Amino acid sequence: MSAPANGKLTGRVAVVTGASGGIGTAICARFAREGARVYATDISAPKRALPSGVSFHQHDVSSEESSIRLMARIASEHAGLHIVVNAAGIEIEKTAEETSLEEWNRIFAINVTGTFLTSKHALPLLRTAGGGSIINIGSYDGFIADPKLAAYCATKGAVHALTKAMACDHGPEGIRVNAICPGYIDTPMLKSFFGPNGDDEDVREEARRVHPVRRYGTPEDVANLVNWLAGDEAGYASGQLWVLDGGLSAQVQQMRV
Repeated sequence: MSAPANGKLTGRVAVVTGASGGIGTAICARFAREGARVYATDISAPKRALPSGVSFHQHDVSSEESSIRLMARIASEHAGLHIVVNAAGIEIEKTAEETSLEEWNRIFAINVTGTFLTSKHALPLLRTAGGGSIINIGSYDGFIADPKLAAYCATKGAVHALTKAMACDHGPEGIRVNAICPGYIDTPMLKSFFGPNGDDEDVREEARRVHPVRRYGTPEDVANLVNWLAGDEAGYASGQLWVLDGGLSAQVQQMRV
């Protein structure tokens, strides 16, 4: 559910990677409603029309040249950068034994190296702005594991550790770094858990039932927390892994779907 906009990001400049995905799209829309100037970045353009205040820029997070080019573009148009959201990510549904080295390298290039490169080259612009907020998208799979997600779990654990390291290094410069760790969020990535076509209602209902809040999350749920972490109200929040899973991981018994 989207919260009412309050305009607290007016005048801020934000970059969102993975902006064509479900979570990235929701974050861009929320930032725009809050008055931010948003650079929505991804390999391919979003299928939906972008709201006012949001512009699309092609960006390959695994390429250092692409990160340098993106930040140079922002520097030419603004005095600084205030918010970075690293939402780009992919998933490989295989055990460690089934995962090829090529697949392993690819998922790390996007999920981990992509977070590193975008953050690395954004830091000078955040410093120029007098500080800011980096928000990484981790996962509850960085704490506990779902079956057949070996490489994905490994990347999210790496993102969590990188988040804490950057928070320690750059906190004295007024740059806060946090990670949001979603559980089951209703995005295209989740559909594979709900049958071959993503439409097995029995499995969907079981997924809802095992959550204490009796539903799985929405991209807007994630965007709400991202929005708070991006703003001044979260000025004392840094170096934290914010689990957003409807209470799922608080239970002893996990999902059996």
